[in-house]
Amino acid sequence: MREFSAVHKNLFNRNSLWRLFTLFLAFCALQLTAGAEDSTPLIRYDAQTHVFRIDAAGISYVFGVNEQGELQSLYWGQRLGANDPFPPPHSLPGHSSFDLLINATPHEFVAWGAGLYSVPDLKITFPEGNRDLVLRYVSHTIQNETLAIVLKDISLNVYVTLEYQVDAATGILRRSAVIENRTQAPFTIEEASSATWNLPDATDYKLRYLTGRWAGEWNLQEQPVHPGKVILESRRGSTGDENNPWFAIERGNSQDEDHGDIWFGALGWSGSWRIAIEQNQERQVRVIGGFNPFDFAYQLAPGEQLSTPFFYGGFSHKGIGGASRLLHRFEVSSILPHPRIRPVLYNSWEATGFNVNEAGQEALAEKAASIGVERFVVDDGWFGERHNDHAGLGDWFVNPEKFPHGLKPLIDKVHSLGMDFGLWVEPEMVNPDSELYRKHPDWVLNFPGRPRTEGRNQLVLNLARPDVRAYVYEFLDKLLTENDIAFLKWDYNRNWSEPGWPAVAPQHEKEVYVKYVENLYSILKELREHHPNVEIESCSGGGARVDLGIMRYTDEVWPSDNTDPFDRLTIQNGFTYAYAPGIMMAWVTDSPSWMNNRSTSLEYRFLSAMQGSLGIGADLNKWTLEDFATAKTMVAQYKQIRQIVQRGSLYRLISPLNGSEFSATESVSPDLKQAVVFAFLHSSQMGYPFARIYLRGLDPHADYRLRTLDGKAASETPASASGAYWMQNGLSVDLRGDFQAAAFLLEKD
Repeated sequence: MREFSAVHKNLFNRNSLWRLFTLFLAFCALQLTAGAEDSTPLIRYDAQTHVFRIDAAGISYVFGVNEQGELQSLYWGQRLGANDPFPPPHSLPGHSSFDLLINATPHEFVAWGAGLYSVPDLKITFPEGNRDLVLRYVSHTIQNETLAIVLKDISLNVYVTLEYQVDAATGILRRSAVIENRTQAPFTIEEASSATWNLPDATDYKLRYLTGRWAGEWNLQEQPVHPGKVILESRRGSTGDENNPWFAIERGNSQDEDHGDIWFGALGWSGSWRIAIEQNQERQVRVIGGFNPFDFAYQLAPGEQLSTPFFYGGFSHKGIGGASRLLHRFEVSSILPHPRIRPVLYNSWEATGFNVNEAGQEALAEKAASIGVERFVVDDGWFGERHNDHAGLGDWFVNPEKFPHGLKPLIDKVHSLGMDFGLWVEPEMVNPDSELYRKHPDWVLNFPGRPRTEGRNQLVLNLARPDVRAYVYEFLDKLLTENDIAFLKWDYNRNWSEPGWPAVAPQHEKEVYVKYVENLYSILKELREHHPNVEIESCSGGGARVDLGIMRYTDEVWPSDNTDPFDRLTIQNGFTYAYAPGIMMAWVTDSPSWMNNRSTSLEYRFLSAMQGSLGIGADLNKWTLEDFATAKTMVAQYKQIRQIVQRGSLYRLISPLNGSEFSATESVSPDLKQAVVFAFLHSSQMGYPFARIYLRGLDPHADYRLRTLDGKAASETPASASGAYWMQNGLSVDLRGDFQAAAFLLEKD
């Protein structure tokens, strides 16, 4: 038996070695395959099939030139094998004589002509009356992560260059178009979009988008995609908060946020915009986005060009949660000019309103510094004859009564307290009761002989005018040059009316919709170049100018004037579907809130705001010693976790939507070593406990130690357990009563 066992033991060892060897060979083959895939160029062109392929991160995007010379979409979705074949594209036949050929083919970019019935990317009227435009492929260039394709009309010298730029880390594509007039006469562009996104054939799509109003922004809407058209738009001259230029389309009906196929996109434009989601007679779903064609006309002279906004698109196989996390990562790494961690901010508006002065601001600065604030911001009221919102806008000189020695003494005081200094401005607006308006009444948007409609007692300066653009840049440059200012809160408190530009010829007046925004961007860009350390917040009466266009020049955004901590749970939830928590300013303000007269504890207000970039806007003059002690503790705790909150992966664990009594979020650090969990209870009912929280995104094989941030206990929960435990067994939180909250930090042992 001993000899027999030894033989079998040797055979077992040999078999084990052979199994290990074959496993090793398989591993090597996988590594070689992965290496080959990683070495695949981001963008490829097959000259035989005329097919373009873009492969990056988890996506493949494929289109080609068909026999008509049209750019035809072939595939967009989860990444395919590097050698998967695509035959040459062929235009699709129409269903009947009523559906002409051009309407059946999924186009990458299509002009209005040849019997097109769907929403065009480009529509032009020529001086002789012709409105037919048919674009065909001419040439292309590939350079690293960028593909440029030149199209031309079949007979006219109208050229369109399409640009595709892919982000290797996320697979998010940036698309745009440049329209060029090489004819001998001017023509008028009536519609200009950036791109068309074509989705795979399916009949079970669901559309998500964001709507709102002042103080009630970022409401998530969901609806099935049916034959017909859904229009998301702003006609307001700026982004607006009624619709935000973001969409997400899901195939099927996943039961949670982390599963399912999602196609998503966002338009980078801070003026009037439109996104059209269309399902045609062939049940093809396409998304078109760009300038809003309402009241739009742009005359292009020979030799001139018009560039459309950037239209970003991506795909996630990990549900709407995965889509959000891809967008967050992309925004931080590729959009923001200063991807820095946001400091803890104090803003004096709710403490003083327009009644600002040197002594009062210095007293507030001392109080703010005592709780750990890092940036002190003086809001409205420091300039001109600005004693209320009826006067002073446009007169950007320091009020000598409020600050007899200028801003320097206050700035020096703020610096001595260990904080940097910020200032509120609203450069694009003017009060009729101002020196600027009395001197230049022609500088505002207006139609001669017509009323000038005021909003918040102010009018909109026409930033498209070169003299207005120069004035705005010069006063901001002077302000930043003469004062040590680290931060501007750039506000914009009304939308357009009477969008006339009488200083130019009538055929050019409607170009104001483009040139205004281009000048806004150029001012911000030039300021950043001359003052590279200054950071800027985009604010528009809350979240009415948040988009990937303005974010290329600003560092953070103000999502809503509504700072009620319970309302903010829904507002912040909706915001994070499209935009990163690290750019979302969230303030702790007074209780009861001015919005709803709702009373909440200071701890609850802090925990609500700590899910974004923390700010404090309360009247510190009314705080008790206990309030200061609580705030100091909470600010210190936020500084421990803000790297995770602002740069981690966000998981919306329990939604506050649809009347839920509970909500919870989790942020996981990029290295999976830490996670922060926030839990909120509206009201206990009938003695039911708080819903168990199942975490996401942890390393299932690592152990995580749990500790509370706010003193609230986790019920029947171990001090340490595996990531698998926290994700599968969950976290039980002991919250009872009304408007209660808790926060937990998990760290790898």
